[in-house]
Amino acid sequence: MSPLTILRIEKLKTFGNVAGSDDHVTRNRETPNADPTRENVRLIGGEDDRALEEIVKEKISTLLHRPRHDAVLCTEMFLSASPEYFRPGDPSLSGQWSDSLMQEWAIASRDWIDQNYGSKCVRAELHLDESTPHIHVYIVPLNDKTGRVSHDAMFGGRGGQGRIKLSKLQDSYAAALAPLGIERGVKGSKATHTKVKEYYQAVNSEPLTAVITNNQLAPTPFESARNYVARIQSDDQFQAINHQLADRSFMAERLFRAEQRARDSEKERQQLEKRVQLLESQTQQMRDLPLEEVAWELGLHHEEGKWKGHGHIINIDGPKFYDFAPEQQKGSGGAIDLVMHVNQCNLRQAVVWLHKRFGEAGAIGAAIAFAKTVAAEIIQLEPCDKFRLPVEDKTKWSSVCNYLTQKRGIPENFVEVLHNRGLVYADDQQNAVFVMRNLLEEPQAIGAFLRGTRGENNTFKGYEKGTKRREGWFYFHLGGQPTDPVERLVLCKSPIDTVSFAMLEYQVKGDVPLKRTLFLAIDRPNTLPVEQLQHIPNVQVAFDSSELGNANARAIKQLLPQAKRNKCFARDWNQELVNLSQKLQQHNSQQRHQNQEMEL
Repeated sequence: MSPLTILRIEKLKTFGNVAGSDDHVTRNRETPNADPTRENVRLIGGEDDRALEEIVKEKISTLLHRPRHDAVLCTEMFLSASPEYFRPGDPSLSGQWSDSLMQEWAIASRDWIDQNYGSKCVRAELHLDESTPHIHVYIVPLNDKTGRVSHDAMFGGRGGQGRIKLSKLQDSYAAALAPLGIERGVKGSKATHTKVKEYYQAVNSEPLTAVITNNQLAPTPFESARNYVARIQSDDQFQAINHQLADRSFMAERLFRAEQRARDSEKERQQLEKRVQLLESQTQQMRDLPLEEVAWELGLHHEEGKWKGHGHIINIDGPKFYDFAPEQQKGSGGAIDLVMHVNQCNLRQAVVWLHKRFGEAGAIGAAIAFAKTVAAEIIQLEPCDKFRLPVEDKTKWSSVCNYLTQKRGIPENFVEVLHNRGLVYADDQQNAVFVMRNLLEEPQAIGAFLRGTRGENNTFKGYEKGTKRREGWFYFHLGGQPTDPVERLVLCKSPIDTVSFAMLEYQVKGDVPLKRTLFLAIDRPNTLPVEQLQHIPNVQVAFDSSELGNANARAIKQLLPQAKRNKCFARDWNQELVNLSQKLQQHNSQQRHQNQEMEL
């Protein structure tokens, strides 16, 4: 049997629940099934020794709105794998495992937690003092859009959304552990979700059974009940039996649930079949009407392979028709066109005519087919406007250049390099125009990002009308030779941040990168040209440290698994460049002052 992932969710609705869970996880209260000789490990949040309740309260205090009285304040997640993974030789050896396998699983789980929840995860505790290693994760479910805590937005929801989200969560965790040979359980089940506390009910069950069925642990003559309990609780054999019973109980429960999931999956398969049949029926209704049926309803009769009547001799070939009558001599396609042709009516009248004879579904299907035909003709015949860059105004360039160098701290020589390459210039509104190009061998400009520079506090930024944001990006190469393949990719959120990152590297290292490096600005992960970038071995995601920046970084990590996160200390990379430039200016000023004093 292949090892399976284990993921459970528990809602903590009060701070009392949070404190109680914390007491259990940190072993501040007695845990009968825990081995006191073993130490647990804090994977996340090790630098903060405060009580979990205090950390959660502080996290929630930063929100715009206070939590509702029934809100979930913290979500506890339980992560583990079945015993077959930790002790492949003999899964029944409770309390034993391979340290190397355990460490690989713990690292993969920690990385998965960090990538999916970032700063929302305030603590993750690895337990090694029970029968099987497992991790307790505490997540404050912050909703960045509403400024509230919302467990449903992250894990739940109405109308089956909760089950869908939890299923995707199981998929995600299983994908993270797949390289270790750990698989997901039966997918698509409607079985009841196991909670964290159910695991501990199993773990803490049957201690008395262990005592009764083991004669060596029987009470001795004249032994008090208190001494007897203390003796068996400290006995290694009792602990082994207790762990084995807990594991067997838990595995029996898993077997029962697997059988239940199989039954539920069969029911769901049947429901899906019915849904497919319904969709096929609806699709049939959306198709155009057979022209032969329409011709018959129009009063035409079929003779010698043609539909004749009312002065028409019409040949029907699938969805198309042609009228061979001497005074007609024209053709078209679709039910609506046929009705308009024979009845000499307009579009609205043709739809009404079809509705009276074929019902609402038939009329709608014919209308959709007609719309598709018209749309296809428009797409084929109507010329597409070619993108035009904003007209360059050379008289405004000095002002734009001054903005980029003085206010943004970008070295003037590099601004001129970009300007000479045609990658940035000024328009008549004194906007800095950053040219967006595709990634072909001979790049074409298919968009432009505009940044306002006029005035003291100009916040204008946007895209030139007609920009194809999914096909073009602001980018440039540094390092290596122009013919060298790109070996490193740096992704930033905006053109100015992209330039700032490159200049920070240049100022710190004193030279351009040794290997050919592509610096590219991208503001949304779904516009990333994955096929063209997936071969690059070294990818750095250099977004800012905001919640949106972290979320976008995690999304890009899923698209480009080789990507690594690069976080800045300031608000963004441009601010970090400005800070560094100011420090260098102060240092140079102090150096000049010292030199002058030495000359005196």
